[in-house]
Amino acid sequence: VQLQASGGGLVQPGGSLRLSCAASGFPLDSYAIGWFRQAPGKGREGVACISKSDGTTYYSDSVRGRFTVSRDNARGMVYLQMNSLKPEDTAIYYCASDPRLGPCLREPYDYWGQGTLVTVSS
Repeated sequence: VQLQASGGGLVQPGGSLRLSCAASGFPLDSYAIGWFRQAPGKGREGVACISKSDGTTYYSDSVRGRFTVSRDNARGMVYLQMNSLKPEDTAIYYCASDPRLGPCLREPYDYWGQGTLVTVSS
């Protein structure tokens, strides 16, 4: 199982970024995929996830309405579209996979990719 997050960078407040998570070594629709972030000096938090099989999406209160998670099973890709970015969204973002059913914002997750840094600053 391999997960690779990419797409981070520097963006101004109010801007947008799309993160990508390339998954390989397992059937994507058999795993929930979560996006987590860790800001400097803070703990890791789940911000968005998409469940296996039916693709139900879940969001933390801090990003609901601004972030959208989606999945392309055929390409083995999961995306996190981030709009209306705020300085407090600055963090390293990770994607992770887990075989659970249902709600998927909380750890533990079985497999983790390396992170991608998102910096929101003017």
